[in-house]
Order: sequence, then C-alpha cells, then structure tokens
Amino acid sequence: MICQAFSPSLSLQRYVYGYQLRHFTFEDGQKLPFKPYAARAEQTLCFYPRGYEVVEHPFGNQEFKRPRSTVTGQYTERTNRHLAAPDFIVILVHFLPGVLHRITGIPYFELTNTFVDAEAIFGKEIRMVNERLNSTGGYQEMFEIIETYLLSLVRCTRADEQAIDRVAQFIIDHPENSTILEKARESFFSVRHFERKFKERMGISPKVYSNVARMNKAFRLKYNNLEKD
Repeated sequence: MICQAFSPSLSLQRYVYGYQLRHFTFEDGQKLPFKPYAARAEQTLCFYPRGYEVVEHPFGNQEFKRPRSTVTGQYTERTNRHLAAPDFIVILVHFLPGVLHRITGIPYFELTNTFVDAEAIFGKEIRMVNERLNSTGGYQEMFEIIETYLLSLVRCTRADEQAIDRVAQFIIDHPENSTILEKARESFFSVRHFERKFKERMGISPKVYSNVARMNKAFRLKYNNLEKD
C-alpha cells in the first residue's frame, strides 16, 4: 500500500499545490474496503491508471462510478469511496483555489458535490494521457506524463488570478481567522457581488467554504495526534 504526497515542479507551483498517489493491491477474492472521506476545501483533477472507484453519497443513498479521469468539484458532505479492483492506482492533482475555473471557464457551483468526466472537458488530449498512464508501471514516469500535460493545460488558462482566489487560499491556511471574510467583502462593491464571484470560482458560499476548511483542519489535527499516540 502506498499513500504519498508529492510537490509540483517549480513551473507549476502557481497552479498546483500538490499531488497525491495512492496504490493499493489486494489478493484475489479478498474483500475490497471502502473509506469515508470528509469534505475538504479543494478542487481536484483525478487520474485512475488502474482500477476505478465508486463514490457513495450515504445521505442521498446514491452511488456513482468514476471514469478514468475526473474533474471534481467542491464537496460539502462526507462520501464513502469504494475500491472496485484488486490493483488500484489513483493520482490526485490538487489545484490552487480558482485555477480549475480559470482553465475550464465552468462556473464551479455546477460541480458542487459531484464530478464530471474529464474527457468531456479536455477531449482526446486527456484520453491520450490516460492511455500512457495505463501503459507504464513507474510512478516517476506517471508524474512526468501528468506534469507535461498540465503545463500544456495552464498555458491555455482563460483568465488571470483574482483576489478572491488568494482569499480562498488564506481561508484554507488560516480557517480560524474570521476577519478575512469581512475584509474581503469590504473590498467589493457589494456583499452580494463578492459572494456571487466566490461561489462561481469555489463552488460554494464563503461561509460554507470557511466551515469546510475549519472542520477539515480540526480533523487533520486529530488524525495526526492519534498517529503520535
């Protein structure tokens, strides 16, 4: 089992804050596990070189099979992730706030608590990336393939970074600071305009985003303390 975080190359650090690799292998006939995932303030491009997973929404009693690559929106609720193959690899590309909106032009509230097949957005190019990922067995080569693709992707970014993106990152880093939202609202023409633009780029309202970031930080602190005990 491998669950490891990696940093992006210098040329991508304005867009990507990190990668996560997960590789699980199970014996034939072994019961495949699932894992509950709390909501996190993040926007992610997911690649599945091997296997796939089923996302369960326990409160809505719904399950969705994920395709080979997905653009994942902002979740506000817990989900259960079920592995559906004995050899499973996923590589998560975690973008900085607002970047996926800048790349795709999609209002991010359309993806809240859901995902979309990345091929429907990026077409044959990302299909070719998936084919190359599936044909290689080395992790380093997988990251090289993904980073080459990401560099071509960010060169086509449709819009520039905005102050709201930096506000969202500050909320992730300092969710306990309740004054940042008030200061950010005051810098806009109206509260309604600020909240509309924030939801367009982050998928949810500033208040909900702050709550998600705060709960996730508390969860991480508790989890890290359990590991030390």
